[in-house]
Amino acid sequence: MDRIAVANASPLIFLSRASLLHLLQHFARRVLVPWPVHNEIREKGSDDITVQALEISSWIEVVSPPPVPEQILGWGLGPGESSVLALAYANQGMEAIIDDLAGRRCASLLGIPVRGTLGIVLAAKKRGLIPQARPVIETLIRSGMYLSRSVIEGALLRVNE
Repeated sequence: MDRIAVANASPLIFLSRASLLHLLQHFARRVLVPWPVHNEIREKGSDDITVQALEISSWIEVVSPPPVPEQILGWGLGPGESSVLALAYANQGMEAIIDDLAGRRCASLLGIPVRGTLGIVLAAKKRGLIPQARPVIETLIRSGMYLSRSVIEGALLRVNE
């Protein structure tokens, strides 16, 4: 698998808090983290679990993003989301791992493959990497991720739970 993905802060934070960051490795050999995302995560302090995970995970690489194109700037996204999308847009076919709804909509309109934290969990279930999605989703929620009941139930139906 030679896939490379680019990740925003929230998926990295939620997955690391839930001790599930390793799931990302099943979707990409390397995960790129643009400097604006890295800086956002570093603000949490050196004892934060996500900060530590970024430092010890050899398959996660912090990179300088290209300039953000006008098509992305027009969405008014934050620097993290914008840099993730700019990097994916500059590298056709690179998947963006992003939870922000506006960022996901922007990605879709620009033809950028996009998946969120929930999408990682559902794909992990479909691939047999986890036996059930519901306990993983519940762990993510306890770790600070917000999902409405209707989104959770709809997602679980998609994986026959």
